[in-house]
Amino acid sequence: MERFGFVGLPNAGKSSLYNALAGGGALAAPYAFATTDPNVGVARVPDERLDRLAEMSRSRKVVPATVQFTDIGGLVEGASRGEGLGNAFLAHIREVDAIVFVLRAFPDDDVPGPADPLEHLRVLEIELALADLAAVERQLAKAQRALKGDRSLAGVIAVMEKAAAALGEGTPLYRSALSADERGALRDLFLLTNKPVLAVVNVGEDQLDEAEALAEPVRVELAGAEVVPMCVQLEAEAAQLDPDERVEMLEALGLGEGALPRFLRSAYHLLGRRTFFTTGEKESRAWTFRAGATAPECAGVIHTDFQRGFIRAETIQWDELLAAGSWHAAREAGKVRSEGKDYVVADGDVMEFRFNV
Repeated sequence: MERFGFVGLPNAGKSSLYNALAGGGALAAPYAFATTDPNVGVARVPDERLDRLAEMSRSRKVVPATVQFTDIGGLVEGASRGEGLGNAFLAHIREVDAIVFVLRAFPDDDVPGPADPLEHLRVLEIELALADLAAVERQLAKAQRALKGDRSLAGVIAVMEKAAAALGEGTPLYRSALSADERGALRDLFLLTNKPVLAVVNVGEDQLDEAEALAEPVRVELAGAEVVPMCVQLEAEAAQLDPDERVEMLEALGLGEGALPRFLRSAYHLLGRRTFFTTGEKESRAWTFRAGATAPECAGVIHTDFQRGFIRAETIQWDELLAAGSWHAAREAGKVRSEGKDYVVADGDVMEFRFNV
């Protein structure tokens, strides 16, 4: 399961975003540090393909892909020096797979703090960079002491020194001049700014028409990162409703399916994860795999025995299967392919594995 950590200033909307994803459970209050303990939740990744396959197969059970997310207390400027509640919360997200910046864009006299998402981003990036600098300096000191007995450490020490120089200037590693290989050499340090990032720009209900314009400066600043504008409060309220009422509410506001599904899909794909499906009367399920994985590797996602005893995979794209009407009809029409060990699985493949152990 992919893991994401929410990072934001107090009152940016992190806990409301958590509630939107988890359907409630986190205290969302208009004062700083309402969250003092981390909230950990799981959200389903919406996928119309899975729903349609389950309908075709008349599946008794439907199992979507899921992601895990952690909401921590808000950071403030100077957290690295102990301001506010300091950056002690950051330990809870050191081992997540990606960081989600929650950036406030809505003005509210009753909610303290800036309403400029770029100002939020500036403070967060500096505080994360300084937290990483402290971690790098500790590891660098250890490595330098060990260098006399192990000259193989010279390479990683050089990378840590380069990282420390960037972080000392307040530059996150994802903005730095470090190469992909150099950043890979630092992976075991679990540095926060060495992770992929995604941003949510939290707008007010009266700003929905200008949401994209409010998000654009953040897209420019975080070039290449996915930036999703949404009214987090509305999404959290919608998440509390029954599915039919939720659809009615979102459509009445002109929001379609809402921004939450887009955010979840963006988060899921941010890490290069893709989906294959299995479907039948008993169950239709979405399985997560790494882009570029082979058929045996995907078989192993289901069970290690499937990978160990892999013989072949029978596969068809989800839309071709739907057009055929059933797995049996697709096979009879010659649409189901038999693939071997070298087959690179495509996003949207529906698969059956043949194995023997």
